[in-house]
Amino acid sequence: MSDITWDVYESPIGPLTMIGGDAGLRGLWFPGKTPVPAESARRPMPAVTAQLEAYFGGELRAFELELDMRGTPFDREVWRCLLDIPYGETESYGELAARLDPAVFHSDVEPWQRARAVGAANGRNPVSILVPCHRVIGADGSLTGYGGGLHRKQALLELEGSGRPDPSWSTRQTSLL
Repeated sequence: MSDITWDVYESPIGPLTMIGGDAGLRGLWFPGKTPVPAESARRPMPAVTAQLEAYFGGELRAFELELDMRGTPFDREVWRCLLDIPYGETESYGELAARLDPAVFHSDVEPWQRARAVGAANGRNPVSILVPCHRVIGADGSLTGYGGGLHRKQALLELEGSGRPDPSWSTRQTSLL
């Protein structure tokens, strides 16, 4: 059994529960999305906190943290592809599905169903923000599906769209909660 540690990072878009294991960060969750481990396992996570601070400050575009993400081989392949979406850019679920090797899909998934399969795997991403599932949008450019709520997805895309937030960004985002 691995040693689990956790802490909460108070971000401009609300508290984020960070869960770490022996091999790296296992989860970065919005409120109510995962059970919190025992209080005795709570420990500061300075490397994660520092990079989140830099990201929300507009100073970090790519995270450099060890991740220990648990999922099916298909999920892990989708999550790997999410990391290829550049900061400040978006991609549709269909575009992401088209980048995947067709062999990674279950044999019963028809080509026209692949975007939905990608969306489902995207929704199982345990490390939001760091593995940028917020950069995936609908084919028509609309914001669809985000575990933290569409208001948070919009806030993250706004942060990345400008490259560096204006000083009132943090206050505006917190007021949305």
